[in-house]
Amino acid sequence: MTTTEPYEEIPVAEPMSAASPGPSSARPRRGLLRRLYDWVLHWAETPYGTPALFAIAFAESSFFPIPPDVLQIALSVSKPRRSFYYATISGLGSVLGGILGYLIGFAFWAAAGGFLMSVIPGLTQQNIDYVGELYRENAFWTIVCAGFTPIPYKVFTIAAGVFSQHVGLAVLIAGSTLGRFGRFFLVAAFLYFFGPGVKSLIEKYFDWAALAFAVLLILGFVVIKVLL
Repeated sequence: MTTTEPYEEIPVAEPMSAASPGPSSARPRRGLLRRLYDWVLHWAETPYGTPALFAIAFAESSFFPIPPDVLQIALSVSKPRRSFYYATISGLGSVLGGILGYLIGFAFWAAAGGFLMSVIPGLTQQNIDYVGELYRENAFWTIVCAGFTPIPYKVFTIAAGVFSQHVGLAVLIAGSTLGRFGRFFLVAAFLYFFGPGVKSLIEKYFDWAALAFAVLLILGFVVIKVLL
């Protein structure tokens, strides 16, 4: 995949440590993200952790700012043998939530795009147009790679609906299934095989590892295509 314009920086979830000082105008949003982050984590200490994981994964694919990995890791640390079960819950919620994101872009963007951009972090016209260019080149692999990256997935699902002439719903579902399940199962594999001690390493380096895995996956398919 080639790119033509630099991608606008998109806000992602707050890290575990406290937010660093910055401009006063940015503090309210950082404070809100931190409160949402803590709210997501608290579900791991309740009997409703699994349904909460599904709901958060669903919502994050269309409008919610905190990724489900946060809760998935917390649940898997307490029960490592259920790591792949929690990955499945995250994947199902994320793929189904991506369908909602697609419908938002397809049916409501013309009428409500301005409002959506004002309330959904990272959703800007520049980002939507940039993703549209990627979709024109190769929609399926753009979705697969997006599923692995730390870039908010909702930008890609909503943009898929906006550019439905380049991205059919079936393509979104197939790409989301490969990308999102791949990401969540990668988290599960680390926790299942290495145990809770790997938690801090996942939080620090996982996004880079997932991105590298996506690149290797694409290269593998390219090699197979050339050989065949």
